[in-house]
Amino acid sequence: MEWMKAIGDSIQYVEAHILDDISIEDISARVFVSPYYFQKGFSMMCGFTISEYIRNRRLTLAGREIATNDESIIDIALKYGYDSPDSFTKAFTRFHGSTPIAVRKNGATVKSFAPLKIKITLEGGNLMDYKIESKEAFTVLANAKTFSYEEAKTVIPRFWQEHYADGKGQYVGGEFGINIDETMGNNYFEYLIADTYRGGDVPEGFVLKTIPAFDWAVFPCRGAMPEALQKVNTEIFTEWLPGEKEYGFAAGYCVEMYDDPKKYPKGTSDENYYCEIWVPVKKK
Repeated sequence: MEWMKAIGDSIQYVEAHILDDISIEDISARVFVSPYYFQKGFSMMCGFTISEYIRNRRLTLAGREIATNDESIIDIALKYGYDSPDSFTKAFTRFHGSTPIAVRKNGATVKSFAPLKIKITLEGGNLMDYKIESKEAFTVLANAKTFSYEEAKTVIPRFWQEHYADGKGQYVGGEFGINIDETMGNNYFEYLIADTYRGGDVPEGFVLKTIPAFDWAVFPCRGAMPEALQKVNTEIFTEWLPGEKEYGFAAGYCVEMYDDPKKYPKGTSDENYYCEIWVPVKKK
């Protein structure tokens, strides 16, 4: 129920301040959750990021105003947080499927993205296997890149495809996928395609990264990728962490450990494929 209340309170705050320059820090502070944890939980539970929610709500209201009143398009753009007509037109057209001028002059239709409403349902009750393991710091050889949280769903799979297409798989096979956000902020994180470093020269374009020692909650995932991994990841942030009484999130790291796909007849698509999610935890 804590997460449901946090999401509900955050939506109320956004709707009351939809014309203000609000940030993830502002919203998370209102619901007493860290920005990192709030953004993770919100996107897992709602299916989109809080930034996407704010943008879609603003474009919905802007579309309604353009369709129903005579206020200048530039003034409406500024009102809803766009500092140039071009950026507003691009965002508006992508969302509504028509330009602001087409809506104003030709009566083109606009889309509506309604505010979220929280309904209380009985969920959870899932059995989740996990164990707490203390792991020493370890160093990985990695292909590293920085991404924004908002684009992560699409760009990380592409990053893996490019890694192998560029021949980098001969240096790093992909034992780990590691998310690092040391500041636990709300905008960007570093993502590593990595293997355990066993010494030797570092190939051009690769880096060495040391993952600190932590107590980790280790969650096994078995099944075809990426569905099995996504299912467990969602359950961690929407069920296990909110309901866990002894442990809380310790730091801005998340490690995905992948078994060798060659061990399975269908590789990562095999119904028995095995991987793990490691979440750093500390006692409350």
